[in-house]
Amino acid sequence: MAILLTAAVACPAAAQRQMEFLGRGVAAVHQRAGEVFVSWRLLATDPDEIAFNVYRAAGKGEAVKLNEQPVGGATCFTDRNADLAQSNSYFVRVVVHGGEQQPSRAALLPANPPQRAWLSIPLETPEGYTPNDASVGDLDGDGEYEIVLHQASRGRDNSQAGATEPPLLEAYTLAGRRLWRINLGRNIREGAHYTQFMVYDLDGDGRAEVACKTADGAVDGLGTTIGDADADYRNPRGYVLDGPEFLTIFDGRSGAALATAPYVPPRGKVADWGDDYGNRVDRFLACIAYLDGQRPSLVMCRGYYTRTVLAAWNWRDGRLTKAWTFDSHDGTPGNREYAGQGNHNLSVGDVDGDGKDEIIYGACAIDDDGRGLYTTRLGHGDALHLSDLDPDRPGLEVFDIHEHPRHEHGIEFRDARTGETLWSKPSADVGRGVAMDIDPRHPGCECWAAGPGLDRLYDCRGREISAKPRACNMGVWWDGDLLRELLDGERIEKWDYERGQARLLLNAADDDCAANNGSKANPCLVADLFGDWREEVIWRSRDNRELRIFSTTAPTERRMVTLMHDPLYRLSVAWQNVGYNQPTQVGFYLGDGMSPPPRPAIRTVRH
Repeated sequence: MAILLTAAVACPAAAQRQMEFLGRGVAAVHQRAGEVFVSWRLLATDPDEIAFNVYRAAGKGEAVKLNEQPVGGATCFTDRNADLAQSNSYFVRVVVHGGEQQPSRAALLPANPPQRAWLSIPLETPEGYTPNDASVGDLDGDGEYEIVLHQASRGRDNSQAGATEPPLLEAYTLAGRRLWRINLGRNIREGAHYTQFMVYDLDGDGRAEVACKTADGAVDGLGTTIGDADADYRNPRGYVLDGPEFLTIFDGRSGAALATAPYVPPRGKVADWGDDYGNRVDRFLACIAYLDGQRPSLVMCRGYYTRTVLAAWNWRDGRLTKAWTFDSHDGTPGNREYAGQGNHNLSVGDVDGDGKDEIIYGACAIDDDGRGLYTTRLGHGDALHLSDLDPDRPGLEVFDIHEHPRHEHGIEFRDARTGETLWSKPSADVGRGVAMDIDPRHPGCECWAAGPGLDRLYDCRGREISAKPRACNMGVWWDGDLLRELLDGERIEKWDYERGQARLLLNAADDDCAANNGSKANPCLVADLFGDWREEVIWRSRDNRELRIFSTTAPTERRMVTLMHDPLYRLSVAWQNVGYNQPTQVGFYLGDGMSPPPRPAIRTVRH
C-alpha cells in the first residue's frame, strides 16, 4: 500500500513566494530486462486528491494506459511489459474527480536502451578545460530545466600564485544542445573562491537569468564584450588586484548581458582584507534570498576571514538596483563582531518565522533587511547545514564546524534563529561535517565530522550513537525510504546502522565518471531535477565529453511534492556551486518518522 503524505493548507496569497513553473518532469529509465521505471513530479500547486494515469506509446503506435486504477500514491510506476526492441515514450495524464486532463510532455526511451541509469548530455568542452560545478534553471520557460555549467581550466586557490585560463559558463538543454557560452575573460581568475554563479528567475518573467562577477574583457553569449576588450590586469604572480569589477545579469536563453553594474564592495586597498598578496580580498560567496518574502533577490558577497560584506540586489522590470549592503567594517555599531565569521559556504532560509529569508553566513546570520541578526563569534569553518535537524524542537537548526586550532566548539549545533549553542564538541581544525538522517533508531538528523577526537556519530542532541561513517562529504535522497544516502566522490552508499558500516549502492566510476575539485570530491550537482522527489546526481565523464545524470530506479511508497518547490531546498540548489559544495537541505524535517511536510506557500510563474 502506498504511504500518502498529504500537504497542509497553503498560506494566504499575500505571503506566497514567486517560484518557477514546472512540468511533470516524466523520467523513464531502463531498470532490468523488460522493465522500465517511470516517475514524475507532484507539484506544490496540485490539489490533494490528484491522481495520475501512466501511458506508453511503443514506436509509432497508439498510447496504451498501463495502470488499472489511477495512481494516487507515490509518483512512480514500473512497466514490466515493455518491448525494448523498439522505442517507447511515456507520459502521464492528471486525474481529478475522475476526469483526465491533457498529457504531459513525454519521456522517450530509445530502442534497445543500454542497461544504465543515466542520461547522457554531450558537451563541447574546449581543449584544456574540465566540466566543474553546475546549476539549473528554466532558461527558456518551457517548464523543464536546462543546465548551466562552469567549464574550468587549471585553477588556483587564492593562496597560490600563478596565472589561469578564463573561466567559461555554458548552457545546455537536457537533450544536449548547447545554447551559449560566456567567456569571463583573463581578468577573472579561475578557482573555487572566485566565480560563484547564480541561476534563478529573478524578475518573475518565467525564465531564469544568470548572474556572476565580471570584469573588463568578459564576452557574453552573443559575442559582445563587457568593458575594455584589451585590458589585462594580471600581475606577475597571476593575481588580478587592479582594474574595475562588475556584477552582470545575463539572459538565460541567449547568454546576452542584460545589465552590468560596479561590483559591491570594490576591493579597495588589498591589505585592508587581511594580507597584501590577494588571498583574502578575493573570497566570494553568493546566494538567492526572498528578502521581502515574495520575490527573489540576488546577494553577492566578499570576504569572510576578516572584513565581511554582503550586497543585496534586485533585477526587476529591466533594472538592476541595490537594496542594501551589510559591511562589518562600515562603522555601524555591532557590525565589527561579524568580521571573520564567514565560511567557505553559506545557507539561506527563513529562520525567524517572519516569512522573509535570512543568510546564514557561517558563524553569523544576516537578517532580511541587511542588519546583523546574530553572531556566535566561533569563527570560520568549511561546512554548514541548515534545516529542521531536530524535529522535536520548534524552528530550524544549524550544524556548523570550525577550523581553528584547539577549538572548544570544533563542531556545534545551534538554534538557527538566535544562534544559541545547543551542544558542541571540542576538536581542532575540523575539515568536514555532515548532518542527515541515516539511523531511524534516533529521532532527527545524525551529525558527524572529520577532526581530532571526532570519531563518533552523534544524534541531534549530541549523544554518542556509534562509530561514524567513513564518508563525510555530500548526501543524496536516493532509495525508497526516508533516510539519506552517503555521497562521496563517485560513490553512493547506504549506512547500515545495525552493522555500523556502509553498503555500496552505486559507483559511477564504473561508468567512467569522475568527481570534481580534488579532495572535495563532489559531483557537478545534486538536485531533484525530474521524476519524483528523489534526487539526481550529475557527474562528468572521465574524458570530459559528457555530463551523465544518474537517477534512481528504486521504487518508493512515499508520495511527496517535488523538492524543487520547497523554498529552502530550491535556494540550496542555487548556492550549491558556491565555495566548498554542501548537500542540499529542505525547510522541514525529511527523515524517518517525519510528519507530513507543509504545503509550500508559493505561486508559480509561467512564461
